Amino acid sequence: MVDLNSRRLGDLLTLFIGITAIVLTNIIASRSFYRFDLTEEGRYSIKPATKAMLRELDDVVYVEVYLAGELNAGFKRLQRSIRETLEEFRVYSGDNIQYTFSDPGAALSESARGQFMQDLMARGIQPTNVIDQEEGQRVEKLIFPGAVISYGGVEEGVMLLGGNRAATAEEKLNQSIEGVEFELASAIRRLTTLERKKIGLVRGHGEMDSLEVESFNLTLVSNYEVDEVRLAREDLQSFDALIIARPTSPFSEQDKFYLDQYLMKGGRLMLLIDRLQTNMDSASSESNFAFPYELNLDDQLFKYGVRVNIDLVQDNSAAFYPVNIGNVGDQPQIRQMKWWFYPIINRFGDHPVTNNMDGILGKFVSTIDTVRATSVKKTPLLFTSDYSRTVTAPVRVSVTDLRKNLTPEMLDRSALPVAWLLEGRFESVYRNRFKPEGVREEGFADASISEGKLLIVGDGDIARNEISPGTGRPQPLGFYPFAPAEFANEDFLMNALSYMLDEDGIITARNKEIRIRPLNKVKTDREKLKWQTINLVLPIVLVILYGVARFYLRKRKYTGFKTE
Repeated sequence: MVDLNSRRLGDLLTLFIGITAIVLTNIIASRSFYRFDLTEEGRYSIKPATKAMLRELDDVVYVEVYLAGELNAGFKRLQRSIRETLEEFRVYSGDNIQYTFSDPGAALSESARGQFMQDLMARGIQPTNVIDQEEGQRVEKLIFPGAVISYGGVEEGVMLLGGNRAATAEEKLNQSIEGVEFELASAIRRLTTLERKKIGLVRGHGEMDSLEVESFNLTLVSNYEVDEVRLAREDLQSFDALIIARPTSPFSEQDKFYLDQYLMKGGRLMLLIDRLQTNMDSASSESNFAFPYELNLDDQLFKYGVRVNIDLVQDNSAAFYPVNIGNVGDQPQIRQMKWWFYPIINRFGDHPVTNNMDGILGKFVSTIDTVRATSVKKTPLLFTSDYSRTVTAPVRVSVTDLRKNLTPEMLDRSALPVAWLLEGRFESVYRNRFKPEGVREEGFADASISEGKLLIVGDGDIARNEISPGTGRPQPLGFYPFAPAEFANEDFLMNALSYMLDEDGIITARNKEIRIRPLNKVKTDREKLKWQTINLVLPIVLVILYGVARFYLRKRKYTGFKTE
């Protein structure tokens, strides 16, 4: 007969219940997938759009990371972040992400290492020279902070070290860590997406010629299907986005109408506009003035919610330009002087497009104001520095003015917006107006049928590449011959285009923030002895107190028995 009050039976039942609970928990866990990120800023969390893209992978994507070998503490942090991100990718993709880490410097022979490194650079993975101190000796090492991603026999190189060059080394590494998910996810999506978006380069209004935008165009072609567009002749709705790069002649009313209707039907439009006619070819003359372009777009842009001002920005944060300051004998004395009309933009709006963006070079930039427009969200993206001003047309543009000094009192304005992103439901400029003669009016929309996006930049030259005077070939976009490094013009334009076209939202991964929490060095030096004492002595004291208390309690417990 079973004794229900038996202690043995109770123990067996407890064991059985425990085993049953463990089995049920594992069954539930196998069918439901959860991962918890307990960090304040969610540094280990993957964005929902990235998760969705990874779950839809139908084949294995191979990622080979070349950040390996002997690394300093900062690059080990970056390496660890890449590994953690790829591990999350592997889990969410159902093992369709496979990754390895390898050291390009581990090749057996010098020639093999050189060839391997040349191959990596050809794929767009540029080396970084790291200088450290080891045992009092200066040590230099070339590392390749990038990866090659392969899918279906196609490969793409990805640089994983980015960030703003104006930041400190620690901040730059931190910005690179914040961008790991976006860089990897966007590259994977480009490789695995069969259908490419269609981009139209608008022509017919004096836009920059193909040579001036060749660098930008090559980058566009590598990511999208690109065609030239005449507004009145094309089915604009077949294009996912339109780009108008520095128009110089007026838009006809017919062209304005078709552009308006494209935006009303959910189009994406990137307008890079110069408000004043300027160029450096005539800047050697003291009587060279910049006068406004007549583009016939003011009323249309005003209706959408922006106004491009007829002015030019002068900024203390500016690029240098070589000027002949005099001759010694028959030899000209060339000196680099700050050219205030070429602002270096390092101040950005809080937006995925510009998060961790490097400096952008502007040339003859105009400010942009916003006006009331209901149902339109306006986000400023680019600003001038704290020491800037505007000069209203007509503006004298002469390199002889470089010899004059702009004092802080003269540069009395700050954070002037020069680029805006407009999103939402726009109102047609042709609402309650006669339509232009000869246009196709079928399907006319007097307001947005679906949400559109408009990026407007008060600088058409932001997309213009330099032309090499020796070869006549275009330089990379962002290259400036009188600066030590390339600017991020191309990154800004491509990020903006990616955002406007990104229906999945992968670009939101650029908003990831990983905070640096450095120790206060002054405070640590001052309180070092106190905390060392606490860390060393306090555990010993606690153990002793625990032992004394336990001894006292046991003595009290067992010396209280009385025998008769």
